Amino acid sequence: MEKHRKLHNGGDNLYSCSKCDKHFSSQRDPTQHMNIHIGRFKCSECGKYYDSSSKLTVHRRIHSGQFQCSVCGKQYAHGGHLTVHSRIHSGEKPYKCSACGKCFRHSIGLTVHRRIHSGEKPYECSVCGKRFSQAGHLRTHSRIHSGEKPYKCEVCQKAFRLSAHLTNHMRVHTGEKPYACCVCHKAFSVSGSLNIHMRIHTGDRPFKCPLCDKSFRQSSDLRSHKRHVHSDRKPYYCPYCGKLFKTAHEVKIHARVHSDAKPYSCRHCSESFRRPDTLKSHLLKSHDEGTWFTCHICQKKFSNKSILKEHLRRHEGVKPYVCDECSKCFYTSSALKRHKLVHSNHKGFCCGLCGKDFKHAYSVKLHFRKCSDGVECDSIL
Repeated sequence: MEKHRKLHNGGDNLYSCSKCDKHFSSQRDPTQHMNIHIGRFKCSECGKYYDSSSKLTVHRRIHSGQFQCSVCGKQYAHGGHLTVHSRIHSGEKPYKCSACGKCFRHSIGLTVHRRIHSGEKPYECSVCGKRFSQAGHLRTHSRIHSGEKPYKCEVCQKAFRLSAHLTNHMRVHTGEKPYACCVCHKAFSVSGSLNIHMRIHTGDRPFKCPLCDKSFRQSSDLRSHKRHVHSDRKPYYCPYCGKLFKTAHEVKIHARVHSDAKPYSCRHCSESFRRPDTLKSHLLKSHDEGTWFTCHICQKKFSNKSILKEHLRRHEGVKPYVCDECSKCFYTSSALKRHKLVHSNHKGFCCGLCGKDFKHAYSVKLHFRKCSDGVECDSIL
């Protein structure tokens, strides 16, 4: 213990290795440590170096085949290591949790698992105080503060904090997609993407909205739904007119009204559009390109799947959008949005001529026709 404490006390009591800057509490320790760098004890079979002859003797047992797995042929230097490894093939899990009954192959696995029930988190971050149940989790977390990213891609030099993130990233370069759907055989580079995809076949929608009972396959879809349908928060604004929006994407599309940008062009004619869905609708209606979405009840056709879903609600009588003020229900989120103005004094539409405010867009349009009677076009512009 006293020898170990010198490492924390620092000062003149520390001795450093000239090769790797590792610190030691006594002058004798770096001398023994240098054996690793100078290769004093080398395995003649694989060329691996050790700092003592006893460690080399233990290592040589791997090549002797003394402790070899009879199933897969893997070799170990210790019989205990082989015993633990053999449980992979036998399925034996002798260490059982008394709280929940879960079993483990290793005793350390049970020790770590028990901390779930006890709430014990013995490893604390010295920077932010966050605690962890495993030392490995703390080491990974500490890289957030240090900025260390030790796992580097050899192709594009991008670096990562976790080796698993590098493994997933490498599939961008290799094109490897090892996770295939057993139903439609679609392949994915990440296991999480396959798990989400499988919900298409199973119909599982585990993320349910507490306000309207609508369900989603992904948590991100639920968050987006809450922001668009049930939240009045609009943190994004148009830099040209100051109009507020719920998402940055909505601002980007709206800004094209001011710039007159129409980046989506029809390949068959000279028409251009601000939105991709408008172009898709144009291709269907004008050039018969694409796929119509047909109602199986009345055979009515739609250019957009979301419009078909809205249409089907009217056949089924489903009104998923509920007003939190009066509990009145609506088929669409836009209808709910218009209705909420009944309970609010907010007037978001303004006449450009007289400055009068209105709650609804159609009201300001009707008013503007009357207000602009007898006014010359030049004066309006």
